[in-house]
Amino acid sequence: MGFEGISLTSYDTWKTPLGEIQINQEVNKELTEKFRAKIFDEAFKEEHSIEIQLPIIQSLYDNINIIPVLICKEEPDKIREIIEEYYGKPDFGFIVSSDLSHFLKNEDALKVDAKTAEMLETGDIRGFRFEQACGAVGVCGLVEFANKSGFSLIRINMYNSSLTTGDKSRVVGYGSWMLYEGSKNSFIKKYFSKYTVDICRNVISSQFKNNSLKISFPQVLAESGACFVTLKKQGQLRGCIGSIIAHRPLIQDIISNAQNAAFKDPRFQPLQENELNDIKIDISLLSAPMQIYFEDEIDLYNKIIPDKDGVIIRDGQYQAVYLPSVWKELPDKEDFLKSLKIKAGLSPDYFSPTFEAYKFRAEYIEEEVLD
Repeated sequence: MGFEGISLTSYDTWKTPLGEIQINQEVNKELTEKFRAKIFDEAFKEEHSIEIQLPIIQSLYDNINIIPVLICKEEPDKIREIIEEYYGKPDFGFIVSSDLSHFLKNEDALKVDAKTAEMLETGDIRGFRFEQACGAVGVCGLVEFANKSGFSLIRINMYNSSLTTGDKSRVVGYGSWMLYEGSKNSFIKKYFSKYTVDICRNVISSQFKNNSLKISFPQVLAESGACFVTLKKQGQLRGCIGSIIAHRPLIQDIISNAQNAAFKDPRFQPLQENELNDIKIDISLLSAPMQIYFEDEIDLYNKIIPDKDGVIIRDGQYQAVYLPSVWKELPDKEDFLKSLKIKAGLSPDYFSPTFEAYKFRAEYIEEEVLD
């Protein structure tokens, strides 16, 4: 049913196969007063998007109250404001519900849903359309809240209905994401550090044995990402290859960069099998680069934070990058940038009107070495 704004229900309880669930009318009253929501029971009569989730909530929590909210013709800003109002209060949680693409052929649905996932995970929802998710207003409101708060949406999984029905001619897309209070890369470092290092070691080892490696991986690594893989032998660099810009799923970037760091870094001979046990593997997970706008070289110095910012410089065909870890060797900003210019093939004092600089952050995953 179409309606203006946000609709709430006047009922005090809803009944499911697991029993009754209480509705928090006190919060309903606040929503009508602060956010112009309206009591409109008619909108809920044929609507099932909330009802199908209630048994799951009841199975997870005892004595819970819910606030069912239907959204139709409203701006995402309003949803962001509601989340902001209640997010920091104890005992409040949010489920923002929408399915994804509707009734496309399987191959088309996969493309559309992949684009939707990319928009949610990067936070760039410019041009988000209702064809991607009928609950676009709520989804975009959540993304706006995540962007403003410095949070991330972490993918749990994605499917479409063909996996259940077998019919690939008309499918509906589904996915689930959780809100994480931090960056995606910090999430991966916290929960999957050992996993990512083990993947690198297994990939390199498999090359010596000519084995095909079967990999199962958490869906957060299916998100687009960029990384560097660094190999060290007795504390000395033995190979380092990476991506500056995310252009493929992170799991693919990790695998490819591990292989290339071991066998295709032009500065070193390919790794030998007898070296493998002496190699320490580190992974740098890179954030998206942000262009630095500056008036002159002094202004550029002032906009770079040592020990935190990685830096990319570019002018025409010349380009070079230093990870934030390089600050340990070059702690002075002037020395850091001069060395970076030399790496790019420029003179250390080079500067021009077309000179560009970008900065990024990195999360470091270091392999634990047991003595």
